Amino acid sequence: MAEIIKTRVFHARPANAAKGTKRNAFHYSVFYLALPLVEMKTGLKRLLFSINRFNLFSFHDVDHGDGKTSPERWIRRALDDCGIVEADGEVVLITLPRVLSYVFNPVSFWLCYDRAHRLRAVLAEVNNTFGERHCYMCAHPDRRPIAADDWLRTEKIFHVSPFMTVEGHYKFRFAYEAGDLAIWINYYNASGALALSTSMMGPRAPLTSPRLLFYFLRYPLVTLQVIVLIHYQAVKLFLKGIQFGPKPPPPTVEISQ
Repeated sequence: MAEIIKTRVFHARPANAAKGTKRNAFHYSVFYLALPLVEMKTGLKRLLFSINRFNLFSFHDVDHGDGKTSPERWIRRALDDCGIVEADGEVVLITLPRVLSYVFNPVSFWLCYDRAHRLRAVLAEVNNTFGERHCYMCAHPDRRPIAADDWLRTEKIFHVSPFMTVEGHYKFRFAYEAGDLAIWINYYNASGALALSTSMMGPRAPLTSPRLLFYFLRYPLVTLQVIVLIHYQAVKLFLKGIQFGPKPPPPTVEISQ
């Protein structure tokens, strides 16, 4: 069932993460949608939410994957290319919607289950402010189910922030159960030190037009707020004297494991 998730997002940069030992932390509230791909394919319709057409809230295929293939076909191909045959069940996409046709998604998550509804893989789809996109496929090497207390590691190969180099690795943790969402992403630099800690957590509720209207009034133009906050925090880091680096070229692969 499609859901809306009131989410508290938290970012913290420890004092030892950059030259000058400057610490920076902030949090903000947004709301994400949890969209089962099967439900979208069979016709997910709400008065204030549409698929591939204008509405107060909408989802457009072009905003995800390769921007050309339907979400269902794209994620199935991605799982197949990564050899994750165990994830043959439901796929739920957690993402920001378009609001009045505008969206910027720093990261969306494709939760990929088996037929027994055990989480087998999560694809983290990352966008930067330069219009580039890269995906990290998170799964255990032996393809066993992902438990709520498991940490999954991927090497960082995609540029997101000019204040952090493209090196080191991420550790992801996912808990999507009992009516709540919790996702943690920790970034460790080349020396293995924790350089950024991120989390997003919140309760889940059925996706209805009254709830969408409530959240629109509570968080108007939320997707515009996200991109404004990104640039605001960048200015703060710059003024704190944290080293600013050039943008490297994007990775040549669409998905890394």
